Amino acid sequence: MLKKSYLMNSVVIGCASLVLVACNHSSKITPEGKSAQASSVSTPASGLSLYSGQPNPNIRIAIESPAAQKVLEGTQAQVPKVAGSSAPNADVSVTKSDKTASGDALTFAWKDSWRAALNFETTAPLNITDYMAAGVVEFDLNVIELAKGGLAFKSKCVGSACERKVPYLLEGRKLVGKGWQHLSVPLKCFMQEGDNFSAVNLPFSLEVGGEGKLAIANVNVAKTGAANVACPDYKSVSVLPDMLNEWWSVNWWLPRHLQKLEEVKAQKNAQVIFIGDSITQGWEKDGFNLWNRNYTHYNAVALGFGGDRTENVLWRLQHGEVDGLNPKVAVLMFGTNNTGHRQENPKTTAAGIKRNLEELQQRLPNTKILLLAVFPRDEKPDGELRQINNGVNAIISGFADNKKIFFLDINHAFLDVNGVLSKTIMPDLLHPNEQGYEIWAKAMEPTLKSLLKK
Repeated sequence: MLKKSYLMNSVVIGCASLVLVACNHSSKITPEGKSAQASSVSTPASGLSLYSGQPNPNIRIAIESPAAQKVLEGTQAQVPKVAGSSAPNADVSVTKSDKTASGDALTFAWKDSWRAALNFETTAPLNITDYMAAGVVEFDLNVIELAKGGLAFKSKCVGSACERKVPYLLEGRKLVGKGWQHLSVPLKCFMQEGDNFSAVNLPFSLEVGGEGKLAIANVNVAKTGAANVACPDYKSVSVLPDMLNEWWSVNWWLPRHLQKLEEVKAQKNAQVIFIGDSITQGWEKDGFNLWNRNYTHYNAVALGFGGDRTENVLWRLQHGEVDGLNPKVAVLMFGTNNTGHRQENPKTTAAGIKRNLEELQQRLPNTKILLLAVFPRDEKPDGELRQINNGVNAIISGFADNKKIFFLDINHAFLDVNGVLSKTIMPDLLHPNEQGYEIWAKAMEPTLKSLLKK
C-alpha cells in the first residue's frame, strides 16, 4: 500500500512558484511578436548604471512578493501583505544602506514568501540587443543569510512568457559570511534562440524565495566584461542528469530518493511503476484512495518528485530508482516543470523526455513504456504555458513505436468542450485533486490493462 506523503505542501509551493511571473512586467505582444509598448530607447555605448546610490530618472527600484509590489521612493520600502493570497504573511523589504558611501547599497530582506524579487526596472523600454553577445551585468553582492532561502538572477525579454534565470542557490549559500563579492554575469546566459531584447523593461532582477537577506551595490550593465559566473547551456540542460537544487527542495529531495530506493527493494515484484513529477507524487495525497483502489493489486510503485524537470528524473533513474525492478508497464508523465520553470522550447523538453526513454529502455529492457501526454495547465486553450506543453506533446507523440513505447493523450478528459480546464479538477490549474486523479485512472485504464495482457 502506498504511504501518504507529508512533503506535498512544500512541493506544491515550489510548483506554484513555477506558474506565476512578476506582477507588472508583462507587455502586450502583437501578432507579429513585437512589443506594443512605447518604442525603445537605445542603451548608451558606455553602459547602463542600474544602481549606484545616485538618482537615475531612467531606473526604478521595486520589490515584490507573489501578490504585491512596492517601488522604492525614499530610503526604505516594504511590500504590503495581502490577506488570502498565496503568501499572506510575506515580509519583503528593501533599505538603502552603505558600502563605501552613504546609500550606495541596497539591503534586501524577505521572509515567508515562496517568491520575492528585487527588480531594477527601466522607466521606458530599453534596447540591449547589442549587449547580449559579449555584455555582462556586474555588481557587488554581500550574502548575509541564505540558509532557508533561494537566489537566482533574472532578466526578461520581450513577451509575457519570456523570462530567463540563472540559478545561484548553491553558489550563493557558499558566500554567506564572506562579505562583499564582485560578480559578473554574462548577458548571453539570459538569452535563448529567438529571444527579443529590443524593448526590455526588466534588464536585471534578483529572484529569491523562502527567507534570506543580502546587500547589493554598483549594479551595471556593460557591453563587454570578464564574467565570473557560469550558467548552464539551455540547449542541453534538459538532457544532463542533475539533482533538483531549489531552496524549497534541497532538504527533502535526496532523502526522498533514498526512501524510494528502499521502497523499490521491498517491491521487486511490481507490475506497474509510475515515473514523474509532483503530479505523480500526488498519488500519495489527493490520489491516495484511488491509488489503493486501482493499483495496489499490481504492487505498483509511484516514483514522483515535486518540481522535477527532465534532467532530475534522469538523475534518479541513473541512481538506482528502477534497479532490480522488472515491471510489465512503466507509466511516464513529466515535462511540465521544464515549461513552468524555464518556459523552455518544446524541442529541448522533448529531447529530455527522449533521453529518459532511452535510459529506461536500457535499464528495463522487458518493460513496456506508456508515455502520457504532458497534462494541460492554464485555464484556457490559448494559455502560454498550455501552448508550450502542447508543443511538447506534438513532438513526443512521435516517440511511440507501438512495440515497446506507447503514447496516450488523455488531456481531453480533463477539459470541457471548449478546452477550458476547471479548478474543480485542478484547483491551481496544474495539480489534479481527487476528482482529477479519478479522471486520470479511468481514462488510462483500458490502455493500461491492454498493455498488461501483452
